[in-house]
Amino acid sequence: MTLHAFRGELLSVPRDPLRDSNAVRHEPDGLLVVEDGIVVARGPYADLAERFADVPVEPLSGLIVPGFIDAHVHYPQMDRIASHGEQLLDWLTRHIFPAEKAFADRAHADAVADAFLTELLRNGTTSALVFPTVHEQSVDALFEGALARRMRIVSGKVLMDLGPEGLADTPETARGESEALIARWRGRGRGRLGYAVTPRFALTSSDAQLQVAGDLVAAHPEVLMHTHLAENVRECEAVAARFPDAYHYLDAYDRFGLVTPRSVFAHGVHLSDRACTRLAETGAGIAVCPSSNLFLGSGFFDFGQADAHGVAFGLGTDVGAGTSFSMLHTAGLAYQAALAREYPLDPFRALYLATAGSAALLHIADRVGALEVGQEADFVVLDCTATPLLARRTAGAGLAERLFALQILADDRAITRTYVMGECAWSRSA
Repeated sequence: MTLHAFRGELLSVPRDPLRDSNAVRHEPDGLLVVEDGIVVARGPYADLAERFADVPVEPLSGLIVPGFIDAHVHYPQMDRIASHGEQLLDWLTRHIFPAEKAFADRAHADAVADAFLTELLRNGTTSALVFPTVHEQSVDALFEGALARRMRIVSGKVLMDLGPEGLADTPETARGESEALIARWRGRGRGRLGYAVTPRFALTSSDAQLQVAGDLVAAHPEVLMHTHLAENVRECEAVAARFPDAYHYLDAYDRFGLVTPRSVFAHGVHLSDRACTRLAETGAGIAVCPSSNLFLGSGFFDFGQADAHGVAFGLGTDVGAGTSFSMLHTAGLAYQAALAREYPLDPFRALYLATAGSAALLHIADRVGALEVGQEADFVVLDCTATPLLARRTAGAGLAERLFALQILADDRAITRTYVMGECAWSRSA
């Protein structure tokens, strides 16, 4: 058993500040004590220093927050980030599907997975719910890379039997390969990995395959269900034409058993009140992706509508339609997207959504997201002086003002270090 302590300014938001006025936890001079990767003590340095006087202490300069949790991102799309032109459906056809076909090559998948996981850590992201491709080996490549880095990654083979040539599977291969991957990557000795049944979206799977997805979710109560929902107006129109008897887009999934407490739907930009009511009833949630919604001209998520109905949500970068791996930048865009619908998103709530809120969405809030005792010691050191403008804006500022400035002005340059299970996994100085 090895104890190690970190001293610095600690900040986390373990509960939704919209519903708990005491949700923000802040120690201006704090001590975080870690044993074998797990937080065993946290509090003001003055209160804990004597108790842990014999423990080595590493001083950290900056604002220490929980590791960011990306609730929706596509690792095979990282090399198509910033691809010009087109809204969602045409963008997929023109840029994304051709790029994803290359993941039939395991060596290519390994190389991209390595670059992707490094980029997450460079941006302070320690956990993520990740779309791979339809290829079984794309999941193996991602999980092997995450296992080596001890990161908490949830993913699963994409199901799309109505996809283009080179990306289409079948209901039978979808079931067989998913079952094999679940058996291979779940359980003891598999690190911090989780599985998600992953139909791409309603238009790329036949009814038979959507039923296979529902069967897999029912047969494996520990897995997530991860897909897209109501992202783009043209997409919503196409789904309505495909499922004319459905009450709304969500109902197209619901009839196949895909709307459950463990379902994560990316986007939810164009939701009816009836769909929001159903999401709240079932405990399913939304990964809000403001960067990609803006980039593809999809619209703005309605935070007020979601709160009114009690819908759970977190934040995702949605790279490669999203234009940055930075969850700080994503939180800043969430503020702007919310304000476009006259909803002022508080900076502490934005931090909650990028950490503990996304952890709750992914059903890992007992392990990560808040730096509480008993949780895994994933955290990030933020530099409020990372750029001259940021330093000028935060000089003499209070906590809320510094945090908001980081969300609006910062990017990967503000990440000094990223720690995974109490060990430095990325350092700007290195």
